[in-house]
Amino acid sequence: MKLNKEHMLLYAVTDRRWLDGETLAAQVEKALRGGVTCVQLREKELSDDEFLAEALEIKEICRRYDVPFIINDNVDVAVKCGADGIHVGQSDMNAGNLRRLVGNDMIIGVSAGTVEAALEAEKNGADYIGTGAVFSTSTKNDADAVDSSTLKAICSAVSIPVVAIGGITKDNIWQLSGTGVDGAAVISAIFAQPDPEAASAELLRLSERMVK
Repeated sequence: MKLNKEHMLLYAVTDRRWLDGETLAAQVEKALRGGVTCVQLREKELSDDEFLAEALEIKEICRRYDVPFIINDNVDVAVKCGADGIHVGQSDMNAGNLRRLVGNDMIIGVSAGTVEAALEAEKNGADYIGTGAVFSTSTKNDADAVDSSTLKAICSAVSIPVVAIGGITKDNIWQLSGTGVDGAAVISAIFAQPDPEAASAELLRLSERMVK
């Protein structure tokens, strides 16, 4: 699948902390029904075999909605399941080395918190940049924060899509207006909500307004 900036509008990153008896696949499908434009499967606790089995299931759901399916940080699982892409942290692997492992057809996303890191990722073949944390979040410490001026500078410096991540909710997403980002990546704003479908639909409307 070829990436375009519209795929960044509402980028959902999974988290199984809020399953509450549901399967992750069921939650992802609810989010897709609500209008999520990209799904990143993020698993830190599963074995590779469990991760692969889950990835194969969720990949097929994403296919039905014609939405890119991205694996977080695990090259083997991404290749074996035939994912559309892989996302890595800026310290995990050089995008150029990653490209040699996954081939030319797989989407590569790289986290970057500075203009220099974003330009380096683009030069090495990244297809999009994830930048954050743009707001306070329990998953990132203050040292990982990216302020508005840095976010704007990154968006201006690169020619590939940029998605903002970190603490984004329906109440603060509007603060990203004018930064140049192509969309918002969210976790709890979808998966911790009682109705992921409705939450996704609202966030998509807000993100579309924010990027204009």
